[in-house]
Amino acid sequence: MPRAPSADDLTRLMAESIPSPTHAPAHIGTLQHFRWLEGIVKAVLVLNLVDAVLTLIWIQTGLATEANPVMAALVHNSPIAFILAKVALVSLGSGLLWRLRTRPLAVIGIFAVFLAYYFLILYHLDYANMLVRALLSGQGLEVSA
Repeated sequence: MPRAPSADDLTRLMAESIPSPTHAPAHIGTLQHFRWLEGIVKAVLVLNLVDAVLTLIWIQTGLATEANPVMAALVHNSPIAFILAKVALVSLGSGLLWRLRTRPLAVIGIFAVFLAYYFLILYHLDYANMLVRALLSGQGLEVSA
């Protein structure tokens, strides 16, 4: 007849089942996590395109200026090149982060870029809201950003 496990046996079994921080896996995420992460990367690409178009609208109407001096030259000389360069640069960076998605720092980078674009789009929407309010109140487009 098998013997009942002792308290020492249970303690040893529990200790073996708890992963040690020094034996953490070299990669992170499950298939479901990577699907979510892929959605976040795709959202970054869409938010980047929306940012590029809205930035171009604000600049072309004289309501804003481009803060990045390299991109400012592009936006005034060739708006299409501005959008293509912006989309290409963010796509390359996102692609690199996606290739490194099993590394914790890359995942943090993906989330940081997403949050940056998320808040940038909120800024665009707030600016658009101010413009609409100014137009509706009859003040015109003299709204400072």
